[in-house]
Amino acid sequence: MSRINGARRGCKDVFNAYLVENASYDGFLEIPTIEYGIYKPRKLISFSKCLSSTDYECWIHFYEDDVAFERIWNNPKKYLPVLKKYAGVITPDFSLYRDMPLVMQFWNIYRSRAIGSWLQNSGVNVITNIRFGDKRTYKCSCMGVSKGGTISIGTHGCVKIKKEKEYLKEGIEYIVPFLQPKIIIIYGTAPDDIFEKYRECGIEILQFDSEFAISRKEDDHGSR
Repeated sequence: MSRINGARRGCKDVFNAYLVENASYDGFLEIPTIEYGIYKPRKLISFSKCLSSTDYECWIHFYEDDVAFERIWNNPKKYLPVLKKYAGVITPDFSLYRDMPLVMQFWNIYRSRAIGSWLQNSGVNVITNIRFGDKRTYKCSCMGVSKGGTISIGTHGCVKIKKEKEYLKEGIEYIVPFLQPKIIIIYGTAPDDIFEKYRECGIEILQFDSEFAISRKEDDHGSR
């Protein structure tokens, strides 16, 4: 039986098969799995900033434009020594635009899980980022994620527009009962009308302001 998760002899590894050489898979799409973990980050730092920072107590996140971190997919091994210095990594937040072909949305979920699985197998603490588009992606967005641990969700840009907020609320209403997390990290705002009921159920919500929101606060403070 041929391997489905390893590089072929004599072939250039153009799709990073080595990332999933030791992975197990979930679902009919064979999304790489990330093992259970309960983590409570105190500070977050973006991938772009972590490359020049020494604040190693931070957890690295990828809640920024895809162009800023596509390089981690193109050359994961280059960045592993840096990532291992930090407290942990929240898996990449590759975009899932609803007008993207569905297969591309699935591909971006796969890529995020593949990097997360590889980082975990390389000794890095990993929290799974959950990114979804519309209801067609809800099930896939949960594939490869252990139940009962810590997950992370980016809400920046998803709450000010009514339709975007509706998609956010609907998606979370699917993934939370499915994954039963004990801790949810929110990068961005955490509106009570979406998250309060989960707090009441005993789920710990750890909210972190986006870098954009922090910069706005600093500008407002400086203008006084």
